[in-house]
Amino acid sequence: MSDFQDFLTRQFAHVALGEFKPGRFEEARALYEAAVSTYATGFEGAYLLRDPDTDRGLSIILWDSLEDMEASQTEAHQEILKKMTPLFTQIPDTGFYEVVCHLDP
Repeated sequence: MSDFQDFLTRQFAHVALGEFKPGRFEEARALYEAAVSTYATGFEGAYLLRDPDTDRGLSIILWDSLEDMEASQTEAHQEILKKMTPLFTQIPDTGFYEVVCHLDP
């Protein structure tokens, strides 16, 4: 039965929706890529989406487990986030979600 339970394990997603100050999206994108490059164990991928012709964005970062995500909050990662924070118009809305469906083409 444990093999079946292992099959049912699900990924988790950290989702953030925010808006950057005018003209700062590209700077934020570079910092985002730097922050993501610090991730290791359990990191499954990241997406940074942009609302066309605006400075609004959506980040989706996939993890094997919440524990892996929490372990990724290294000092190097925190330093990069400190540089990114002043680029936002306000604190982004964030949430953690369980991935319940993943469809490949």
